[in-house]
Amino acid sequence: MKNNSASALVSPIQDFLEELHHKCAADNGGQVATYIPELAKADPDWFGVCLVTANGAVYEVGDTRQEFTIQSISKPIVYGLALEDNGRKATLEKVGVEPTGDAFNSISLDPGSGRPRNPMINAGAIATAGLIAGKTPASRFKRVLETFSLYAGRELKLDETVYRSESETGHRNRAIGHMLRNFDKLEGDPAPVTEMYFKQCSISVTCRDLGIMAATLANHGINPLTGRQALRGEYVESVLSVMGTCGMYDYAGEWLYNVGIPAKSGVAGGVLAVLPGQIGIGVFSPRLDPLGNSVRGIRVCQELSRHLDLHLFNSPATGQSTIRLNFTGADFNSNHVRTKEESADLRELGKVLQVYQLQGHLAFATTEPVLREVLAAADDLQFLILDLKRVLSINESAGHLLHSLLAKLRARHKAVFFTHCDHLPLLRRMMKKKLGEKFAGAFVTYPDNDLALEWCESCLLEHTRHSRASSYRAKPADYHIFKELTEAELKIIQPLLQPRTFKAGHKIISAGDAAREVFFLSRGNVNVYLPGEERHRLARFSPGMSFGELAFLDGAPRSANIVADTDVECDLLTLADFQALGESHPAIKIKMLEQLCLDLTGKLRKANRELSVFE
Repeated sequence: MKNNSASALVSPIQDFLEELHHKCAADNGGQVATYIPELAKADPDWFGVCLVTANGAVYEVGDTRQEFTIQSISKPIVYGLALEDNGRKATLEKVGVEPTGDAFNSISLDPGSGRPRNPMINAGAIATAGLIAGKTPASRFKRVLETFSLYAGRELKLDETVYRSESETGHRNRAIGHMLRNFDKLEGDPAPVTEMYFKQCSISVTCRDLGIMAATLANHGINPLTGRQALRGEYVESVLSVMGTCGMYDYAGEWLYNVGIPAKSGVAGGVLAVLPGQIGIGVFSPRLDPLGNSVRGIRVCQELSRHLDLHLFNSPATGQSTIRLNFTGADFNSNHVRTKEESADLRELGKVLQVYQLQGHLAFATTEPVLREVLAAADDLQFLILDLKRVLSINESAGHLLHSLLAKLRARHKAVFFTHCDHLPLLRRMMKKKLGEKFAGAFVTYPDNDLALEWCESCLLEHTRHSRASSYRAKPADYHIFKELTEAELKIIQPLLQPRTFKAGHKIISAGDAAREVFFLSRGNVNVYLPGEERHRLARFSPGMSFGELAFLDGAPRSANIVADTDVECDLLTLADFQALGESHPAIKIKMLEQLCLDLTGKLRKANRELSVFE
């Protein structure tokens, strides 16, 4: 995938393709095709790989812009056009769909009807070419060329030199054409049809074109880069079916068993492979094996299938986006209640903290968009939280990608956290295997987002002017509710404050207790939990804050448990003393209630802002 920014992180998928290209380039087995003279002129070392996702991400390496002729890879494309022109029933009357186990140029006809066995062998492809609608040979080929161009997303052209070479040496194919005419599988003179077959095989393409054409089939017939329809969706399954069973000729069965991706090869060295709904693959390397398939092309597809879990019968459900939600630390905060100044700092600084909530089944096709989006924002990212609570399963290819993402971001000194991942033991095992002795420090997990968010927020606030040391002790003048009191008014209320200390873990307030006092936190931190939900805190309070203050308003029984997270020092004001204070010094009571209302309003606004994240 091309990146314009010099500082942008390269996708792990691109890294993998680079490694795969280097690995497979060392394989010099096979020979360039020579039975068509022009093909023999190819440089045997040309080698390109292009991978295109069904949503249009393009990854390429090597000679992906080198032109060559499409050859037999044209067969499934033309077969799709014949289906559109004639429908399945009429097409099946002329060409079958049964695999033969024979070579590409075999004369394999049904002994009773003379019908070619399938459209992937030459006999079937010539019969298919005869089904293309048009008044003249020129108009029929024009439609073929336009269709190929729709698949590739650019205007393709005929390689006249290769076409002449094909035509001059195509005696066997002409004989097949006459034999098809004998069985009435071609109408009229077979010569123009055979010539069109030579031309369709001589259309010039690149490896990148093959990747995009494959992705068009993977995307239900719609080119994912242009959005234009190349093949009506109802016929895509038929095209992929014959590719899956017949596309690799007498290697088709072993191919489907081991690689599991519908594919089509060509004797110029191209391979086109399609994983429906997920990905298209284009490979180009002219060295062929004895069966006429690209040696490196087959190996690339084998490696991609194995490493990325791309086998057709091991495909995840991909109907919904893997990214359920994405928000920043400026949009949503932890349950650690911050001061007004700290909250303002987080709204300003929190954009460097990104949270992605993922869902569904994580495989290559569903994880790749996550990596692409994260890496696109990596320059402005300092903290990343991947929430896996709604992930149903993960396979090894997704594990490889997440490890690569972690490694890349850590190399850029970016912090990465995984939350809600206890139900995915495969991820932990893979990370432990890949990270080795670095595992404990690199694979950082939290049981929920709240604790991860809090840690990131504390890092962001550490160097702001409102930062407080962990040993910070608040004085009465620092308590939020006393913020507007004068020095004289503070002297009046201070004698009413009763100091209390609590050890870490002590339950200061229990749900259901009578509300008879308010606590002002001087030192340490406390956490708020709903009864029976001690694993998930509602809030965390720091020095200078109050808790239990709703007793000032309604006097109702306590609704939550409040537990000392650290050793705690606080001041207690009883409701009775507060009421007495209101009678003797009503101005103080009014100021305190006003500040309490402002605090509650701020919390409500924060809640509304955070709720908007989920809309």
